[in-house]
Amino acid sequence: MRSWSGSGTIGRVTAPTPRRPILPGAKLFESLPGAHDPAAVAEVAHRTAELLVRGARSSDDADVIARVVKLADDYGLDELADLWSDAPADSLPGTLWRLYLLRSWVHTSAEDVSREYDTGRKYAEVHAVVAGVADPPGPTEVKDMVDAVLRGVATGDFATTLDRAAAFARIVATGRAHLADDGHDQVRSASRLVEMADQLQVAARTERAGQLW
Repeated sequence: MRSWSGSGTIGRVTAPTPRRPILPGAKLFESLPGAHDPAAVAEVAHRTAELLVRGARSSDDADVIARVVKLADDYGLDELADLWSDAPADSLPGTLWRLYLLRSWVHTSAEDVSREYDTGRKYAEVHAVVAGVADPPGPTEVKDMVDAVLRGVATGDFATTLDRAAAFARIVATGRAHLADDGHDQVRSASRLVEMADQLQVAARTERAGQLW
C-alpha cells in the first residue's frame, strides 16, 4: 500500500506495491459507465465510502450497493481500499484509506507497535484514554483495538472512531520518537504518524460539522 503523503513507510516495513491490475474490486466496478475515466473512478470511490459510513440513502444506488456488498462478502473490505487510495486526505474515501492503512500496518508490525504504544502512553495519557487499548498493550491488544476502530466505521459514531484512531497514531508516534535509536529514519517515520493523526483529527471535526464527503 502507498503512504498517505507519497512513497515511504509508516513503520519499519515498506508498504507493498498496489495490486491495481488484478483487484477484484476493479473487476466488479469496471462495467460501470465511464469506469476508466479518473473522474468516474473518483465518483465510485466517494459513493462506496459514503455507503459504508452513511448507509444506503437512494434506490438509484441499488446497482452500486449490490456490487459493494458482494465485494465485501467475497473479498473483505480491504479490497475496497484500493478505490480510495488516491482520494484527498480531507475527503471521506481519503479518510477511510488512512484507517485501513493504519490497520494493515498494525497487523504487520504488532510487536513493534505495542512496544511503541506502551512507551508513548506514558507521555500522552489523555490520548491513551481516547485510544482505548487494553492494559497491558501487547501485540494482541493493539490489533484488537484497530479492528474495533474499523468496525466502528459501519456500526459506531464515525467521528469518535476517527478520534480513537488519531489518538492511537499519536501515541505510537510519541513512543517511536522516544525509542528512536537510528536517528533520522525513525524520527521521520514518527512525524509521518503525527501527520496521519492530524489528518484524522481534522476529519473528525469535519465529520461533526456534517461536512466530510
